[in-house]
Amino acid sequence: MRAKPNVSIVVLAAGAATRMSSNSGHKLLAMFDGMPLVRRSALIAKASTALSVIVVVGHRQDDIREALTGLSLHVVPNPYFRAGISSSLAAGFAAAVAEGADGVLILLADMPGVSANNLDQLIDAFQVANGASIVCAVSQGNRGNPVILPRSLNDSVLRLRGDIGARDLIRTSGLQVIEVEMGTAALTDVDTAEAIVAAGGIPVEDR
Repeated sequence: MRAKPNVSIVVLAAGAATRMSSNSGHKLLAMFDGMPLVRRSALIAKASTALSVIVVVGHRQDDIREALTGLSLHVVPNPYFRAGISSSLAAGFAAAVAEGADGVLILLADMPGVSANNLDQLIDAFQVANGASIVCAVSQGNRGNPVILPRSLNDSVLRLRGDIGARDLIRTSGLQVIEVEMGTAALTDVDTAEAIVAAGGIPVEDR
């Protein structure tokens, strides 16, 4: 019997958070449930059924690495993070494929509403489709994040340039797209101090 396709999670945590005000600190270091958001996101990823967890770091990577201290995961540096999210997506995807992943779940580190159960719903859908389809979280029919991309898209991901994620790739891939309803969590990220507070977090000012 053929084994189920496996999925690795890539947590994108390299961005410069340019929409945060200058005195609001890094959004991924904001406190949620008593810990930095990036650590909370990594722990949620680790609590899923994924094969492995990879975190891509760039902007203020020393602080991000410190927030991840003690967690068993693979940290991948992206020295080109200023070129846009596509560079982080490519770095994480390549690392996941190198580790043998059949599918790569892309998790933005600033989405506090996403749960391990949500991630498992996406992984289950990918496995039911035998690893041949794209799986996308939606909220009332509106596509959001996370998404799972099959390893067959590796070359296409590596060709991405600029500050674009997987949306255009999903649209043009020609692959079936399976949508998984995830509620408002699929569309909720925290790009401002106000959004952090609204989501139940506490902004942390830079030291």
